[in-house]
Amino acid sequence: MTGWNRVTGHTEAINYFKSTLERKLPQNAYLISGERGSGKKLLASIFAKGLVCEGDSSRPCMKCRACNQAKDGNHPDIRYLIREKANTISVKEIREQIVDDIVIRPYQAEYKVYIIDEADRMTEQAQNALLKTLEEPPAYAIILLLTTRPKQLLLTIRSRCMHLKLKELTDGQVAGFLKERGYDESRIRVSTAFAKGNIGRALEIAESPKFNELVEDVVGLVRNADDMKAYEVTEAIGRIQKHKDDLNGFFDLMLIWYRDVLVYKSTGDVGVVTFRGEEQHIRRQAERKSFEGIRQILEAIDKAKTRLAANVNFDIVAELLVLTIKEN
Repeated sequence: MTGWNRVTGHTEAINYFKSTLERKLPQNAYLISGERGSGKKLLASIFAKGLVCEGDSSRPCMKCRACNQAKDGNHPDIRYLIREKANTISVKEIREQIVDDIVIRPYQAEYKVYIIDEADRMTEQAQNALLKTLEEPPAYAIILLLTTRPKQLLLTIRSRCMHLKLKELTDGQVAGFLKERGYDESRIRVSTAFAKGNIGRALEIAESPKFNELVEDVVGLVRNADDMKAYEVTEAIGRIQKHKDDLNGFFDLMLIWYRDVLVYKSTGDVGVVTFRGEEQHIRRQAERKSFEGIRQILEAIDKAKTRLAANVNFDIVAELLVLTIKEN
């Protein structure tokens, strides 16, 4: 098995990197962009292994000395930028770890590879320092910039990089990835729907006990929202508050629930429902609500997310949303 077999999806990026390694004609700078959890760092690490690989067949071979060194994080010609502060990459770090180091030739490989994760966190001074290196890089130097926000980088930096944009995966690809790892059908369905094509997020959700608690609390609320009294709504929202680090997740799960209600009302097919085990409650709500009522609930959830992003108090946002649900 080569390193590329570890990647789910991203066929275009993989084929490009494979072709580059076969032709031995790498660019000096690459920009890999995509959401957090989309696989940027995995792709960069496999490409870096391929660049230093000593095997004769497909690269990386994952068998030679260089591949084993890289797998253990010990290859002298693969460098990951280390930063002192979580939210910033300083000009000092760029100068010391890249600009001053890049003039030294590779120790054992043909190429010397630098990987800068969250490159958008570089200060303007740091970006300008890197730009000077990108303008006239040594032939052996390969710089990989990974980012969720490519537009935060100077246009002059972006113009000097081969830009690879990672696309969202299909739900089938995400579900297949989770199935291979032995997760049950119910968890796969919810994790896949919630992840929206992001495999890292799907895995994070599937493995998270806290997320399972959030699912239980949200389902407990939406399952009974139509018939809840005011004090019961307040108590239910209070339980959601313990998930303060993922309140957007609260609204996203509600969206998935009411989309289930809408899809079931349209098709009458329980096989398409994400929340397996809740078919009885979804069927009951589909029978009680009109198409227009469900549409208004979905719009109200989107508005609630917007209000939360604008720092409106969560309790107020959630209570207004539940009121809309009850009215429809």
